[in-house]
Amino acid sequence: MPRHRSGALKLFSLIGRIALVVALAIYLLILGYIYFNQQNMLYEKVTTVTTPKVDGVPDIEDIRLKTPDGETLRAWYLPPDEDKPLILFFGGQGSGIHDQSDRYIHMHREGVGFLAVSYRGYAGSTGTPTEQGLFTDAATAYDWLTAQGYKPERIIIHGHSLGSGVATWLATQRPALALILEAPFTAAADVGQERYPLLPVSFLMKDKYLSRDRIKDVHIPVLIAHGDRDTVIPFHHGVRLYDLANQPKTFARYDGSGHSTLVRDGLYERSVWPFLGLSKAAKKPTE
Repeated sequence: MPRHRSGALKLFSLIGRIALVVALAIYLLILGYIYFNQQNMLYEKVTTVTTPKVDGVPDIEDIRLKTPDGETLRAWYLPPDEDKPLILFFGGQGSGIHDQSDRYIHMHREGVGFLAVSYRGYAGSTGTPTEQGLFTDAATAYDWLTAQGYKPERIIIHGHSLGSGVATWLATQRPALALILEAPFTAAADVGQERYPLLPVSFLMKDKYLSRDRIKDVHIPVLIAHGDRDTVIPFHHGVRLYDLANQPKTFARYDGSGHSTLVRDGLYERSVWPFLGLSKAAKKPTE
């Protein structure tokens, strides 16, 4: 083989090895960034603090809850009418209790009460959010309600998005009238893996929120509502979670709805109130 040709092959081989090393280094840097910044990526901590003022919803109480591990949670509370239930609500990763005005209006009109909790590290609450921390927050909120005299058969556990993982866990730990999961995931780790298919996200994630594994331990009626145009948590997550849930269960598909538009698109009138046996004249959900 001519010397110049042999030298060219060696050069190409060297360049190939260098490119491989550089690509591997970049890949490892990306993995490192995701691993060390995963909490900031998962929890978009809302810091806005406002007073509980919602047009048409009087007398919302701004309360504080003490967790067993020493944190203080801010929550908004409205008692229900005497014969109505109360919704214990857990929001999404980037929403605060002040962002839920439309929900509160629908609940108040129906006479349904609510307790909406600001997770640790979120607006008005101390601490740093973690999966176990949010589970403690959820249990603290539930236990506060029972301390106020609410029986399990009057408490509805409701979670949206990230809150669906919190709500599903709580429903395995405490009795309740029903569980409502709005735009839920099978697991936060599954969503991350789908977004970054070339990275071992499921392996790297600390807070996985494995609702797909926990839902089998929920033994109360379950309503799952999901929009088929959801680009944050794809529709198939809700379908899969429904398949894994025990009976009795209801699935409400919202054609054309996105991740945060279900309330606007009739969630309570079309699905929640009929599911709970309230407002029986309302349109039934698609099952």
